Amino acid sequence: MSTEDLRDSRPRRALAGLRIAVALLLAIHGGARIALGIVDDFGTFLTASGFPLGLACAWAVTVFELLGSGLLALGRWIRPISLAFAAELALGVVLVHAQEGWFVVGAGRNGMEYSFLLIVVLLALAFVGAGGGRAFRAP
Repeated sequence: MSTEDLRDSRPRRALAGLRIAVALLLAIHGGARIALGIVDDFGTFLTASGFPLGLACAWAVTVFELLGSGLLALGRWIRPISLAFAAELALGVVLVHAQEGWFVVGAGRNGMEYSFLLIVVLLALAFVGAGGGRAFRAP
């Protein structure tokens, strides 16, 4: 293997690691909603926020968080899934987190800093679109 091949594989592996970590966080988010039995509460919140079919939307978002994160972790459809997750998180910022301020903890509570970071990472993954399955092939 050449030095150039090694240099090329490092960024791919780094992107794959970042993509998998973000996918895991998003999967836990949807999985917790199911495990805690609060999908219906989420649906009620969406309905109260003006979304038609709030409960159906809540289940669609929750299922997407589980299935989409699995596909993202596997390096499939990175660009569209990353963009969809970024849009979902941006909507969460608008509906919930922006009114709480910037900080999640410390100088505030439930703010938008964490969502902002995830959105930036997801947009970067969508822009690069790399770090897919090729990162795991033997050199």
